[in-house]
Amino acid sequence: MQVSTLRQGQGQPLLFLHGANGASTWVPLFEELSKNYDVIVPEHPGFGLSDDPDWIRSIPDIAMFYLDFLERLDLSNVALVGTSLGGWIAAEVAVRSTSRLTSLTLVCPAGLRVRGVPIADNFMWGPEEGVRNLFFSQAIADRMLSTAPTEEQLVVLLKNRFATTKLAWEPRAYNPDLEKWLHRIKIPTQVIWGSDDKLIPVSYADRWKERIPHASVSVLGECGHLPHIEKSDVVASKIHQLTGPAQ
Repeated sequence: MQVSTLRQGQGQPLLFLHGANGASTWVPLFEELSKNYDVIVPEHPGFGLSDDPDWIRSIPDIAMFYLDFLERLDLSNVALVGTSLGGWIAAEVAVRSTSRLTSLTLVCPAGLRVRGVPIADNFMWGPEEGVRNLFFSQAIADRMLSTAPTEEQLVVLLKNRFATTKLAWEPRAYNPDLEKWLHRIKIPTQVIWGSDDKLIPVSYADRWKERIPHASVSVLGECGHLPHIEKSDVVASKIHQLTGPAQ
């Protein structure tokens, strides 16, 4: 199976698992981290330019795929970072095995459900609303909306949307079995959330902290659902702090 992967840098391997919109471009966070880490950013099976095998049907399947991915690349001492959908995948990886991991950073992760605190239905958002609701800073949203996507980019966006629906629609955006196994995560763990997240309420950070008791929680002010974009320097700093000096 072909997996489209961005990779740059040297040092401790850092595996970044992207959210539902994919990871087809090298963003400032990756550039900053690549100064100290071997940054590896695969597109999940079914997303972007990666193949879409029939046998991957759920987020737990993706998690098992990434355990194989780490084994095939013979990676160890990996700093695992995941955002939104990718945070959910990262947690599913970590509850199964941390033998190749040294730390876990979850950025506004999906995967849990808090009764009485619904997540937003982003499938009901229009295209412009969907962009604006991801950011506190509307200047960032304005810049993104000012450039029309190419036909190729539209094809990728549609593919990513189909893949997200296939993997995370029923039940939507969470795994009812994940919560009870989060205690298995013993490596250093942090949860980062934007205070103004309109997709997954910031109060979800408390549930992650309850289920991974040793995890630290950082809430970033004036930040939406994508802290790795909106507050990339802060996120990079917190990853450095968690992992220690990369060699």
